[in-house]
Amino acid sequence: MTHTDESLPGLSAWQEKLWNAAVAGDEYAAADAALAALDSGIPLETLLLEVVAPVQGRVGSEWEANRLTVAQEHAATAVNERVLAAVAHHPVARAAASGPPAGRVAVACIDGEWHAMPARILAEVLRLRGWRVDYLGAQVPTPHLIAHLHRTACDVVALSSSIPVRLPAAHAAITACQATGTPVMAGGAAFGPDGRYARLLGADAWAPDGRVAADRLAAGPLPRPPAPRQAVEDLPHLDDQEYTLVSRSARRLVRDVMSGLEERVPAMAAYTPQQRRHTAEDIAHIVDFLAAALYVDDPELFGRFLGWTAGVLVARGVPAGTLLPALDLLGGRLEDFPRAAAMIAYGRGAVRAASPSPSPEHPEHPGKTA
Repeated sequence: MTHTDESLPGLSAWQEKLWNAAVAGDEYAAADAALAALDSGIPLETLLLEVVAPVQGRVGSEWEANRLTVAQEHAATAVNERVLAAVAHHPVARAAASGPPAGRVAVACIDGEWHAMPARILAEVLRLRGWRVDYLGAQVPTPHLIAHLHRTACDVVALSSSIPVRLPAAHAAITACQATGTPVMAGGAAFGPDGRYARLLGADAWAPDGRVAADRLAAGPLPRPPAPRQAVEDLPHLDDQEYTLVSRSARRLVRDVMSGLEERVPAMAAYTPQQRRHTAEDIAHIVDFLAAALYVDDPELFGRFLGWTAGVLVARGVPAGTLLPALDLLGGRLEDFPRAAAMIAYGRGAVRAASPSPSPEHPEHPGKTA
């Protein structure tokens, strides 16, 4: 059924209906809106990719801008997940799954990756395109994923990750899947807007969304995976051990930076336990993203994270320059690590660009989840 009645609401109107229901935490209204869109002639694939996905993206953007609380963001996400479950049982979806399968695909999130919505949307799009889909959900441990591939002999595995700190785990999963003879398609924000990290880590294909992924698979089988290899064969810069040393010493680095901040920022003596916890969490995120940037040898990854963090802080009334003392202290402890030192310098520039008048001694530290 095609959408031909010009008097029917356009996609933006359906987005607004779903958005209002999601932020209200009303899963019944949200499901009703999605099913009404289908009944009006909106194709299910279009609903998934051009209504549900943008609404979920808006949920994240509104949290970043401090217009939704963490609780509201979680509630809206839960509503959108229920919408996906509802439309997955619509007659249109059931009809697509009734014919002979185009092939079998496993869809899974990288170990440690909790953001499952992109993977779930991809799974539903592939089902609509006639694939038998094994949707494995969030944070799938790689050994269990490999056991599934051995048991089912899937034609392809689609790996999803939204957070770049999962890139080392993604690399391990990609190479382990390929070692079974199963080609890998990667997707999700963690792999970069242009898929640069998917290519760097040796994935057999990359897709920015479910439609592109389905089109690529429809075009023919993915190439046969390369022979098993070590991580350093894809990433020779890992020979310098900077990633290994930084990632293994992450907890000590967080403690050292916290101690240094207490000396540099006297106001920290009056912090509440919650403020101290948020401060430590923020420093841990900085160290984790630095490690991820070292893994793929890309200072832009670290700079993008700090620029994003700066925006989140400013939206909460905290000057972006509060990040600078932590970066200075971290840089002082890694001055013997040339790549890390260069990335921290790059990160300082990203923070300064986001904060023309930094206030490094501001008494509030970025507690962005507060």
